Amino acid sequence: MPSAFRFTPLFIALTATIPVAAQADEDKADGFIEGSSFNLHFRNAYFNRDNHNAGVRDTREWGQGAVARFESGYTPGVIGFGLDAHAMLGLKLDGGGGHAGTSILPEHIKDDGELGAAPHSFSTAGAAVKLKAFDTELKAGDLFLTNPVIAGGETRMLPQTFRGVSLTNTSIDGLLLEGGQVSFTHPYNQSGHRRIDTYYGSLDEHDNSKHLNWAGASWSGTENITSNLYAAELKDIWNQYYADFDYTYVVNDLVSLNPGVHFYHTQDTGQALLGKIDNNTYSVHFTVNAGFHSVTAAYQRVNGNTPFDYINLGDSVYLDNSRMYSDFNAPNERSWKLQYDYDFAGVGVPGLTTSLSYSRGEADLTKATQDTSHYDYYREDGKNAMHWERDLDVKYVFQEGDLKDLSVLVRYATHRGSQGYASIDSNSDNDEVRVIVDYPLNVF
Repeated sequence: MPSAFRFTPLFIALTATIPVAAQADEDKADGFIEGSSFNLHFRNAYFNRDNHNAGVRDTREWGQGAVARFESGYTPGVIGFGLDAHAMLGLKLDGGGGHAGTSILPEHIKDDGELGAAPHSFSTAGAAVKLKAFDTELKAGDLFLTNPVIAGGETRMLPQTFRGVSLTNTSIDGLLLEGGQVSFTHPYNQSGHRRIDTYYGSLDEHDNSKHLNWAGASWSGTENITSNLYAAELKDIWNQYYADFDYTYVVNDLVSLNPGVHFYHTQDTGQALLGKIDNNTYSVHFTVNAGFHSVTAAYQRVNGNTPFDYINLGDSVYLDNSRMYSDFNAPNERSWKLQYDYDFAGVGVPGLTTSLSYSRGEADLTKATQDTSHYDYYREDGKNAMHWERDLDVKYVFQEGDLKDLSVLVRYATHRGSQGYASIDSNSDNDEVRVIVDYPLNVF
């Protein structure tokens, strides 16, 4: 059986930070019980998509989710042992009458192939064992992951998890080194697990990737600077590399400037189950913060005959123009965004924030790959494919009292596409409303 990790320079650098010898300070050990925590998170989610395309039905679902997470401390000693466990429950509050399919609730395919109403409830549970030696932690089991090449989806009713192993090291202040391998994912709207696949690509029947390997470094040890460098292999599909750099220049007590860049390179590998991929995608942004106001301008570019793609149902799309509906990631697409944010603490209402943005993209789909068996973007009429999206978010977080930390987020998006773009997206003309109520509760 091949090794889960290849001895790349990045992996060697990761392992080199693990101390060869050190004296354990058992007096500082938290203890399995003493260092443990138990948290509950309740989320009420409503999703309504009003479709304006002919022959496309509206979708509308409403559900209540609950997540319980236990994280133990570590047993004393040079190597500490621990356990993390979680359980999730999703309840359908509304989702019948031909309006199913928002992805908040599980999809139910009827005998005639049509999409039926979701079940009234679904649930799952998982656990991971963990070991810690000095500044290095190893976990094996069901994992909550968040990084630029593999991040669990967090935008629906329940979170996404992955099954595999992960290794992290924090020996150097401000530097996180991590790596791992996962083979299965638990999507946010299912009870069971399935093999990892991609969001935009279609695999042939019986084809799948056996696992995803990743390794990366995240730096935050320099004041006002953050940077990340990651690499991942989705076996027999792609090698994906990511880099970013973000800098905040403080002009004075009120004004700061924030430029930043994100870059992905994706290349097919092994059996190339999604065909030939050679994609460079980047985005750059510049933000001006002035008191309680901020204005952001962003530009994004996809260079390649296939779209920028990422892990299915996940959030590993660290690009400035990934919006509520569209990722603006079609082959050879260029997009622009202008965004305004305001914190109402400036007028005496702490906890209330809002964000308004407009994004516009254009692509020449006649240059997309004509092998449409995996990525179906090529269109003869797609020379000037264009689309735009307008997004408004309003969020309030209770600051005190019995409802402290409870948050209410209302999101509204309008998306429209030209004829060339609409031919690849039957939902291109739509209005969406999402309402998400979160209530985190720290039991101990």
